[in-house]
Amino acid sequence: MKEFAYQRAEDVSGAVALLGADPDARFLGGGTNLVDLMKSGVERPGRLVDVRQLPLGAIESTPEGGLRIGATITNSDLAAHPEVRRRYPLLTQAVLAGASGQLRNMATVGGNLLQRTRCGYFADVTKPCNKREPGTGCPALGGEHHNHAILGASEHCVATHPSDLGVALTALDAVVTYETADGPGELPLADFYLPVGDTPHRETALPPGALITGVTVPPAPVAARSRYRKVRERASYAFAIGSVAAALDVSDGVVREVRLAFGAVASRPWRARAAERALTGAPAEAENFAAAADAELAAARPLRDNAYKVTLMRNLVVAVLTELAEEAAR
Repeated sequence: MKEFAYQRAEDVSGAVALLGADPDARFLGGGTNLVDLMKSGVERPGRLVDVRQLPLGAIESTPEGGLRIGATITNSDLAAHPEVRRRYPLLTQAVLAGASGQLRNMATVGGNLLQRTRCGYFADVTKPCNKREPGTGCPALGGEHHNHAILGASEHCVATHPSDLGVALTALDAVVTYETADGPGELPLADFYLPVGDTPHRETALPPGALITGVTVPPAPVAARSRYRKVRERASYAFAIGSVAAALDVSDGVVREVRLAFGAVASRPWRARAAERALTGAPAEAENFAAAADAELAAARPLRDNAYKVTLMRNLVVAVLTELAEEAAR
């Protein structure tokens, strides 16, 4: 591991100033992703600016009826918060589906959203990788890619984003707030992650040196009946091979509102807009759920070994929405 300096930030403006003064510095929250990448040599910062003690660890109701979630709150505390469990159960389910209890006790909300898109070739510095070293190629295209992207990928990168929380927040139209040397700013999560295109090394639209200060979740009555379902290759402590965040409002057997986002199928959490449009106003029936999933997955471009994800995601959408519709009918 490269030798590095360590400094604890005293306040938000000080943290931003420390990073601005050292282009080789990185913010450190729980360290559950960054430190791993430092050990493998993927990340080589010269300085770590510890932001864990900044006053960004609260969950508060907004005047509009949503929630503001501080960037340094741990995943465990987020999942256990009574207002999160009551108003946005899919958030709690998504967090509890990720990693292990020990990691959730350390990992922060801001750091969770900034996890690097995962791929074995990215994590192995002996292999080429456009995300790690632009222009060197994407060996996953012809190599190991059974858990890689089927939507929104390009010839430059087919890796998938690992965050479960990010998928749930995408379905809820969450907004990321941040601080820079020029002042505060915000980004809807729909715009936070960049399309992979020909610049896979650029993962987010955050300005250089920006510090995430929190996430605002707008009021969403539909989220009271919501679910996050994750499929993985073992029962716990594994990344998804497919996941769905869903919320459903049904009246007289007809879908009034639906939210859908997919995980483990693209370089970013994937908002299923085509499926939502297909379902809104339609009878809440399994055949319509399947047709909506097909409408979204029509854009899928699977590789040699991951076409199974198309069927998996279709079945997952039908299963989750059917469960929510049955709950609404009781």
